[in-house]
Amino acid sequence: MRAFLKLVVSVVLVAAAIYGGAWLVAGRLTGPAIEIRQPGSYVGQTSMLELMVEAPGGQFSSVDVTVEQGGKSFPVFSLDRPEEGGLKQDTAERIYVMRPVGKRAIADLQEGPATIVAQASRPVLFGIRHVASRLTRDVTVRLQPPSIAVLSTFHYVNHGGSEFVVYRATPEDVESGVRVGNIDYPGFPAAGAGITSDKALRVAFFALLYDQDLNTDIQVYARDPAGNERLAPLDHRVFPKDYSKSRIELDDRFINRVVPAIAAGSPDRQIPTDDGLAGFLKINGDLRRLNNQFIAELAKKTSPEMLFTGVFQQLGNSQVEAGFADARTYVYKGKEVDRQVHLGFDLAVTANIPVVAAQQGVVVHAADLGIYGNCIVIDHGLGVQSLYGHLSSIGVNVGDKVEKGAEVGRSGMTGLAGGDHLHFTMLVGGQQVTPVDWWSPQWLEDRVNRKIAAAGGGR
Repeated sequence: MRAFLKLVVSVVLVAAAIYGGAWLVAGRLTGPAIEIRQPGSYVGQTSMLELMVEAPGGQFSSVDVTVEQGGKSFPVFSLDRPEEGGLKQDTAERIYVMRPVGKRAIADLQEGPATIVAQASRPVLFGIRHVASRLTRDVTVRLQPPSIAVLSTFHYVNHGGSEFVVYRATPEDVESGVRVGNIDYPGFPAAGAGITSDKALRVAFFALLYDQDLNTDIQVYARDPAGNERLAPLDHRVFPKDYSKSRIELDDRFINRVVPAIAAGSPDRQIPTDDGLAGFLKINGDLRRLNNQFIAELAKKTSPEMLFTGVFQQLGNSQVEAGFADARTYVYKGKEVDRQVHLGFDLAVTANIPVVAAQQGVVVHAADLGIYGNCIVIDHGLGVQSLYGHLSSIGVNVGDKVEKGAEVGRSGMTGLAGGDHLHFTMLVGGQQVTPVDWWSPQWLEDRVNRKIAAAGGGR
């Protein structure tokens, strides 16, 4: 009997040692991974929490988020209350929590410092023990919306064209600009346009696009880092414009020339070359959209300073073969196959002529660009850029500073061109606008220079 008791005691001690060791080892395991993706440093009226939590097997014992301020704790999310929403399963091991954390969701939130606290735990040792993680983020609560006021007057915009505004936005760290419908045109410190009288002044170029309604809302906006936003109406008048319509007859000779060349320059787009018409339609539709998206992204590379001082230069002695916003119907063997809008001017003189910079600026693109062929984009500052397409050769590199009238390349028929010419267009905030405004000394003086001078600037 004594031997049996010793055996039992030994077994119990061994089991206790094994269990104790397992308990200690389990306690050293890491808790769930936690990442607070939003908000950043600030919380405002409508700020949102975006939280990622990850654990092996997607097993969570708890997930809780609170906002702590002034000794008070405000609950934001708990895994125990799934009916409140905000939970999304991303993968088998990862969940996302998205919940409002601004003043509108937490009524007692006050301006000043606060802390977001996220805690999560997961089961280990067959659910007998749990390991936890905790992550905090210190934030500043900002509840007052920015201030914004338009200073310039007489904003006359041609449909499809550009305009310019001078306004004041405070405090200093707000993001601001002009909103036309659902398109935002960023503003820039007015010092970049030669206005140094007031650090709170901003300037912005904006446009009413050819396909936007004449009654589209145009407002200036200011948004602080906490997401608080204020809008102010921009008094303006719109001048309607008539745009042409044209019929483009496609033939196999043209298709067989352009499709293989463009497909070779865009190998990742899987453009068919065995069926010429199918290849053309993919280029004219899908690739056109992708190329225009790329062009729009170039607006992020603009200078905060106005790099131009005068009217833009049209290609000398050129004949206009196609105008801006020309609505084109494409016909193949008597059947309509596509419709697109031509957003630029096709200018022709003779083959392989020098193409010059319309204004001084900095080259931000100089390479093949799908439907535009060999293409150059020059930045002129404050979101204004010019584009030169279908070139036979390019004579500049990205980063080059060019003067007005300097040769940048030679005309050609690369890309989706039916003959030798220059495709030229202007860009404002990445949006293609009619160049006619920019070729006009009167437009530049009335729409831009007068407003700069009235605000105390001079160029």
